[in-house]
Amino acid sequence: MEAPSRQPVTDSIVIITSLAWLAAVVLGLSNFIPYAGGFIPALFGVSADDAARALAQSGLTWRVPADLTPLTATLIHGGFGHVAMNMLTLVFCGRVVEKTLGGWSVIFLYLVGAYAAASAHYFANVGQTVPMIGASGAISAIVGAYAMLFSRSRARRIGPIPAHYVHALWLAAAWTALQWMIGIATLSTNQNIAIAAHIGGFLAGLMFARTLLVLR
Repeated sequence: MEAPSRQPVTDSIVIITSLAWLAAVVLGLSNFIPYAGGFIPALFGVSADDAARALAQSGLTWRVPADLTPLTATLIHGGFGHVAMNMLTLVFCGRVVEKTLGGWSVIFLYLVGAYAAASAHYFANVGQTVPMIGASGAISAIVGAYAMLFSRSRARRIGPIPAHYVHALWLAAAWTALQWMIGIATLSTNQNIAIAAHIGGFLAGLMFARTLLVLR
């Protein structure tokens, strides 16, 4: 399916995110900004105060309030390849979803996906001080909605379980398996891929796609 052109919400997210990455590069903030605005699991829970003091002692004088970092992390990327891949995925899936569900639904999915991704990443990495950055988790919610609405293969009901629930379960299983395969394939590299975040965002997209379609 070819992505429709000129969908204002999707295109605005792409432009804002790309400009945020470019500004960080031009201003020389690429090493500072992940810790200032990235999602750090250690800043939540019982060790939050200790983690905050450790960050302060490392020379970090200012950072975004922790509760907002699931959102600000979506504006931070590790390099051109990282931001380019995310934005291409968002353009392809986001424009189709926006044309089908509307701009407000894309905003909702993106926000919910960002927090669902951060939550999943937190539970998989409790106490971690390495920041999670990138829009992949939020975009995964858009991809989840896209998959739920447009995948051609349709499941049959299993006993009392309706067909659309079975379909969602199969999509969730396939996405989870794909993410774990990516994680295994990159074990020998220096890439730190937030597998749990991708899964959390995707599940959020699956969960809300049909409801948003009905509301539309």
